[in-house]
Amino acid sequence: MPEFQFTKSSHSTSAGECVEVALNIPGTVAIRDSKNPYSPILRLAPNTWDAFQEALRLAR
Repeated sequence: MPEFQFTKSSHSTSAGECVEVALNIPGTVAIRDSKNPYSPILRLAPNTWDAFQEALRLAR
């Protein structure tokens, strides 16, 4: 099984408080805490990730 390739969020703060997202595995969006790369990984379906991002945009 391929490993996730995480990328830090473009909205990360200088204090390092952010999430990392991996999009390299088809059918899966993986999310983890950037401060603790060994923490559990949240796995979402791409359509769930899209809906989450849209809800954040609407909440602004």
